[in-house]
Amino acid sequence: MEKLEMAEADFASLGKALRKVDFFAPMTIGQLELILPHVLLYRYKTGETVCRQGEEGDAFYIVRDGKVGVWVKKGFFSFKKKVVDLGAGDFFGEMSLVTREPRNATVICEEPCRMYVLTSGNFQYVLKRNPSFKTELQQIVETRKFQSKHEG
Repeated sequence: MEKLEMAEADFASLGKALRKVDFFAPMTIGQLELILPHVLLYRYKTGETVCRQGEEGDAFYIVRDGKVGVWVKKGFFSFKKKVVDLGAGDFFGEMSLVTREPRNATVICEEPCRMYVLTSGNFQYVLKRNPSFKTELQQIVETRKFQSKHEG
């Protein structure tokens, strides 16, 4: 993993991508501008693990370019199974920003990738400075938790 400098085109791409994420879609331009400086851009190599199932969720990721595989292991004696590929514009880990619950999957780069990364610590800092957005976000989280419990 290598930290990269963000160019103007990267910020534009990030802004568009954030609009597709439930957490960020209701944000105003001003609220987004508070978050953008805290998002970092990283390069990952093929085969590199981005996060592991069971680890504390501490960051949110948006794939800028490249492809990652999402792998899940159901039980102690089972093998990991690939459940989905994610590419440019796809995201994962958004619930980690708020709940910090353990990861429910392992994500591995299947080709070289650049990803936007927002850590939970940076996100919490932004929320402390914007209490009204924090309230909206908590409602989104509760709705998502309710839906996930009642799906399937």
